[in-house]
Amino acid sequence: MYPSTPPETGRDPWADDDADRSDRAPAPRTGPDDTGERRGRGRPRRFRKSGEPARRPDDEVDAVEDEEDEPPVEVRPPLALAVAGFAALLCLGLVLGAQTAGPGHRLPFAVIVLGVQILFILAWTMAARPPALLVVAVVSAGAGVVADVAAVRSAEAGAGPLGYAAVGGFVLAVLGQLVRRVDRRRVTDSLGATLLTVLGVVAFAGLLVLGRIPAGTQAVTVCLAAAGVALTVARLTDAVLPWPRLAPQVPRGAAGVVAGAMVGTLASAVFGSYLVAPFTPTRAALIGLLAAVSAVLTDLAVGYAEAGRLMAGEPPTMWIARHLQGPLGGFATAAAAAYPMCLLLL
Repeated sequence: MYPSTPPETGRDPWADDDADRSDRAPAPRTGPDDTGERRGRGRPRRFRKSGEPARRPDDEVDAVEDEEDEPPVEVRPPLALAVAGFAALLCLGLVLGAQTAGPGHRLPFAVIVLGVQILFILAWTMAARPPALLVVAVVSAGAGVVADVAAVRSAEAGAGPLGYAAVGGFVLAVLGQLVRRVDRRRVTDSLGATLLTVLGVVAFAGLLVLGRIPAGTQAVTVCLAAAGVALTVARLTDAVLPWPRLAPQVPRGAAGVVAGAMVGTLASAVFGSYLVAPFTPTRAALIGLLAAVSAVLTDLAVGYAEAGRLMAGEPPTMWIARHLQGPLGGFATAAAAAYPMCLLLL
């Protein structure tokens, strides 16, 4: 007799379990509702009007970027013309003062240089606003006076006493900032501004040193003329054609920078054609090229520095100090470059 087949044969053993599970009521949820939480995290949905196409994520990103873009700073032609006129007058005064200086008659030119140094200190300290501003201004003025006296009264004409005056002035300015506890935190941030202020003041004294060496007065004339023409042409071009813009936050154009450097170099070559030996158009053009390029780039760098301070949230300073800072810095750089170029090429 064969064994009988059990009644469960051919039946799925998991069917009862599935049926039991489906009949059971779902267990209550004790945790937070993830679906609602996810919905709450998202941004509120905006109802689309009839006929309006659906917005894509790329369109939303572009809209946010357009909102963050700021309009470029407006170029004001009257202001550019005024700065160009100031650069031309400053160049004319320094060149005429250098031509009137001579052995035993250097006091008038020294007075002119001292006046330019004081103007440089006022403009740069008001624009950069280092800690202990009054201390930095007084120490820089003292360093300038010491450098002028050393340039005129020293036994031999050289740049050594000027270097000592610059180092001493910088050290005293930093120590004056460290005296006040409030200013100690900003000393490291303002070292560059303090150093540039002291070096710029002492650099103008180099014009007095050049007036005491052979062909030094001619070198001063070439360098200052190149720097003055370059700065004037650059600003005049910005008043007419400030294009292409180098940066939206800086109201300057590349055409003015290039045109200023080129015309300044040409002016120095023309001056070299009419000056006495050892000047030649080639040597004068080389000296003028360095002076013109350094002056224009310094003027442009001042504009970038001012834009950086405004973007950082610092309040704007006195407007006349901001706009005089660039040309004064350009002439200081040209004066600093005149002495080594005179020794190398003449």
